[in-house]
Amino acid sequence: MLFRKPESDWLIVGLGNPDKIYEKNRHNVGFRVLDHLASSLSVKIDRAKYRGKFVQAKYKGQKIILLKPMTFMNNSGLSVMDAANYFNLPAQRVIVIFDDISLDVGRLRVRADGSAGGHNGIKSIIGALNSQDFPRVKVGVGAKPHPEYPLADWVLSNFSKQEELALKPAIEHAAEAALEIIENGVPSAANRFNGMK
Repeated sequence: MLFRKPESDWLIVGLGNPDKIYEKNRHNVGFRVLDHLASSLSVKIDRAKYRGKFVQAKYKGQKIILLKPMTFMNNSGLSVMDAANYFNLPAQRVIVIFDDISLDVGRLRVRADGSAGGHNGIKSIIGALNSQDFPRVKVGVGAKPHPEYPLADWVLSNFSKQEELALKPAIEHAAEAALEIIENGVPSAANRFNGMK
């Protein structure tokens, strides 16, 4: 079997739900980071394919695909798998940006791999790629107000005005963290951005 050269260097995925009503939800932070990243690279995520919306960009001589799955959160893996297969990318070249309720609003955590940690979007991607070995940038969206609060209601709620103030720089830093992974690797990105608020 001949080895097929990858069609791109990296796939960066932002997780969220596609409908307008979810736009400002905690669960849609990944989409917001990806939009900021696209803007910083002077591109727009407006092409439809791979069960999502995507755009091709370049950064420091490397070809990057930015992808927003349009499958709804629980089936994000289907879109990621389609794109990764088409561009012939291993899991280690797929960077996923998503919300994390175990982190305070605005805090970041960069990881090289790991379990789903209860996040259905990550669970779907792990299943679709058959691997946990993909880099991720977690953006803190805050814990539930009390243990009995339904998780689905919490992640589908909007941020308060005060929380939005903390979130704005985190969105910018999360986009920078993804590029840092590409340029200098996960350890460098983790060293720069973990715990940042």
